[in-house]
Amino acid sequence: MTAKFPAVDTSRQGCVTLVTLNRPDVRNAVDAVTAQALYEAFVAFENDAEARVAVFHGANGHFCAGWDLQAGALTDPAAAQDPAGAFSHLDFAPDEAAGPGPLGPMGPSRLMLSKPVVAAISGAAVAGGMELALWCDLRVMAEDAYFGVYCRRFGVPLIDGGTVRLPRLIGMGHAMDLILTGRKVEAAEALQLGLCNRVVPAGQALQAALALAQQLAGFPQAAMRADRMSAYAQGGLPVPQALQQEWQRGKHCLGEALQGAARFAAGAGRHGKPV
Repeated sequence: MTAKFPAVDTSRQGCVTLVTLNRPDVRNAVDAVTAQALYEAFVAFENDAEARVAVFHGANGHFCAGWDLQAGALTDPAAAQDPAGAFSHLDFAPDEAAGPGPLGPMGPSRLMLSKPVVAAISGAAVAGGMELALWCDLRVMAEDAYFGVYCRRFGVPLIDGGTVRLPRLIGMGHAMDLILTGRKVEAAEALQLGLCNRVVPAGQALQAALALAQQLAGFPQAAMRADRMSAYAQGGLPVPQALQQEWQRGKHCLGEALQGAARFAAGAGRHGKPV
């Protein structure tokens, strides 16, 4: 059967790659084919030397309603007797070195990209959809959008980084509240908790996320990417080791830093003005 809509569409706006999830009949829920398509879209972004930042959003009013439970219900009944075996193709080793990372159940959730991704969140970002949003570096949320571990009510576990990224982002106490109850988290609370970075009027999440992405794309890239990776890599390290890895990444950007200093000395960017 031919899909009525392309499940994943990728386009470019200058140095910004826009990845659009488009399965309107299921509020952009992700099945196995869509997970593979999302994974390939973000690997292509990583390998595109001209692309600096990606924006990830869902078409037709919703970010992503999670794993496609309707597709899951059609899984071979034998899988229920041996679920570990049925999903063994998603097993991976933590030190897997091939490419930027292996395929996750929802697609890109195990990738560690060298470039930032901004989520534009409208409508539902729940269950695995919330995990995809947490995978992104920044989250811009429409005021009528919402998060929630909605898979709690169906016995579906968080296996796309939710139990890892959520506590690291908002702390264990808040994370346990959301993980255990599966309750709805609206945009105002999400901003207060630190689940999102910006809240914008309804219908403007994509526009605001694209503007933010263009801002990031306009910065000198080497230092920004080094700082980003240092921030991710420092988690769990003792302070001396964290400082050492920060230096190792940052020292390769000092040539770019000197060029920036020269521009500043010549009058660019004074008093917080754009460079």
